[in-house]
Amino acid sequence: QVQLVESGGGLVQPGGSLRLSCAVSGNIFRINDMGWYRQAPGKQRELVAAITRASSTNYADSVKGRFTISRDNAKNTVYLQMNSLKSEDTAVYYCNAFITTIPNYTGRVYWGEGTLVTVSS
Repeated sequence: QVQLVESGGGLVQPGGSLRLSCAVSGNIFRINDMGWYRQAPGKQRELVAAITRASSTNYADSVKGRFTISRDNAKNTVYLQMNSLKSEDTAVYYCNAFITTIPNYTGRVYWGEGTLVTVSS
């Protein structure tokens, strides 16, 4: 059993900042790539940022220079620092991760349940 639990969402004014966290727990052997996605009302889920186990990163063009993804492998946690937030960043933010579990050493992508970020004055 694996769980991904996001935290840190909320209401923030335009130009403000938030830091999202996603903690992974359960029968984990190894966590490879991790990422943050978001889904705004009426839109498809989209990739925001991703990070490899070695901390190579990539970002959606819409958040480059404003968002920073990072991870702490010792804590099985991925973070998303969001600065200079805009109204168009309003969405439910989901973390995901490719996780190999024990005892069978099988791997697949797992998702969190999401945390709402609302950017509004």
